[in-house]
Amino acid sequence: MRALTWQATMKVAVDEVPDPVIEQPTDVVIRVTSTAICGSDLHLYDVLGPFLSKGDVLGHEPMGVVEQVGSEVRNLAVGDRIVVPFVIACGSCFMCQRGLTTQCETTQNRESGTGASLYGYTELYGSVPGGQAERLRVPLADFNAIKVGSELPDERYLFLSDILPTAWQGVQYAELPEGGVLGVIGLGPVGQFAARIGRYLGHRVIAVDPVAERREMAERHGIETLDLTDDVLDRLRELTDGRGPDSIVDAVGMEAHGNPGAAFAQFAAGLLPDPLAKKAAKTVGVDRMAALLLALDAVRRGGTVSLSGVYVGAADPMPFVTMFDKGITLRMGQCNVQSWIDTLLPIVEDPADPLGVEDLVTHTVPLDEAARMYDVFKKKEDGCIKVVLKP
Repeated sequence: MRALTWQATMKVAVDEVPDPVIEQPTDVVIRVTSTAICGSDLHLYDVLGPFLSKGDVLGHEPMGVVEQVGSEVRNLAVGDRIVVPFVIACGSCFMCQRGLTTQCETTQNRESGTGASLYGYTELYGSVPGGQAERLRVPLADFNAIKVGSELPDERYLFLSDILPTAWQGVQYAELPEGGVLGVIGLGPVGQFAARIGRYLGHRVIAVDPVAERREMAERHGIETLDLTDDVLDRLRELTDGRGPDSIVDAVGMEAHGNPGAAFAQFAAGLLPDPLAKKAAKTVGVDRMAALLLALDAVRRGGTVSLSGVYVGAADPMPFVTMFDKGITLRMGQCNVQSWIDTLLPIVEDPADPLGVEDLVTHTVPLDEAARMYDVFKKKEDGCIKVVLKP
């Protein structure tokens, strides 16, 4: 089959790879009909290369049609249309029973000291082949496949795989008071949805992003927006009675604009021999923290900062004097996708499309164009906000 594979730092390619097969009786194999490029994939493109091997299949936002079914699968049949959450979990362990599927004790990667296995996301998370491919093996399928209807287009359901529940969890973790103001830093795909979810839940939302096309998209959904200017902190406070938003979602993460020193360190570490690069990442690695620092500065005293953007630095300096003085609550973590599906599925199937899930994709291209679109998405060229690949 054809699949998008990692080749080296800043280099991916679509290659022929072996077809997936049923390996465990609880597996299914699907024909992928749509799969997206996530902002988290860009971390693999230029930062996390030391934890990848040449030929690894990337991607963790797929959906498709079941083609093969393991002998112990009870809830799925050939021909079913499913969405695949990026988290692989068992549904029955101590953590899963508490809704913490990203901490699943069945698929947890104890050797690397990380949580549940993820599709297409490095040896740190199981080296599981990803979904930017023509076919995908889905382990523990009865719990890890979301069966959906056949009437609506893929784009209505696809984002249940990651970014929509990630944004929903980010807003839930923000713990907004009734009538509170939500700030959103970054209007990439997760930020777009976080802002819309804030509005859907009845809040005023103010979002910050340096890219005009992203601000324009958010404004179509009733979001107030600000450019990332030198005085953005002052402007956020001016718009909120001098206090700052009640809660802020950081939807950017470690690749924030600014922090040129950290940016160089990230890139340089990726060019080291893998054993040295891995040690550096696990001991002295730092993130670009401009978005997080802005959120901590801008949130009102006693407020909450919720991190949906990914951070991986082991030695990130944190402004604890400010955080302690302001009484800030900080919440974070990979999204426990399966825990939010029952809430989100009826919303995406609402004919009114209240979260505008069909107003996010800017580029739909064949799988063979995936390598080019990684570069376009990385550079934010051609108004690129969200890419969907069609295998």
